[in-house]
Amino acid sequence: MKTNKNILAMLLVITGSSLLGGCVTSQPNLYQWENYEPEVYDYLKGSATDPQAQISSLEEGLQRIKSEGRTPPPGYYAQLGMLYAQAGKADLVTGAFQAEKKLYPESSVYMDFLMKKKK
Repeated sequence: MKTNKNILAMLLVITGSSLLGGCVTSQPNLYQWENYEPEVYDYLKGSATDPQAQISSLEEGLQRIKSEGRTPPPGYYAQLGMLYAQAGKADLVTGAFQAEKKLYPESSVYMDFLMKKKK
């Protein structure tokens, strides 16, 4: 008899936890990644298309991120800046690095280093 009560109590606890767990709403992602990860992966493994194609892809993703009022992940603007430099778009490099610094102040030292190196 006591065993049946223990089993019943355990089943009630499990059922109650399952029901309450199902009511939890998920937190939205902190960052919106869009196509950033595959682009960086291709870039790092050396199978990337030309820089202009990557720039276009990342700029499109950035527009979608901004239109939804979301935040790009750390490194998004830095990657764009590196691609701008590789594509010879020197006028856009500093702006991208400054945007990265503003959004992620902890990247300031590295962004400053890259901006000095650019000169």
